[in-house]
Amino acid sequence: MLIFVLTHIQKMSYLKYITIDPSVRFGKPCIIGTRISVGDILGWLAAGMSNEEIMTDFPDIRKEHILAALEFAADRDRLTKISAA
Repeated sequence: MLIFVLTHIQKMSYLKYITIDPSVRFGKPCIIGTRISVGDILGWLAAGMSNEEIMTDFPDIRKEHILAALEFAADRDRLTKISAA
């Protein structure tokens, strides 16, 4: 059986832009002041949208938000470990 362990996420610069609130989007990490999740931004980038297209389609999003979403995802990936139990 595999157990996923997420260690404590260090305070990084993305914390200025990302919040996790159980009452917003079921606790998904979102851009502060919006209901746009980190997963939304990553999905749009994966689908081929450019930063400019995202910012045009979602005027509340700035380049710093996109970079924060990428940093959050990279940090989460770095800190996620798999252990056999």
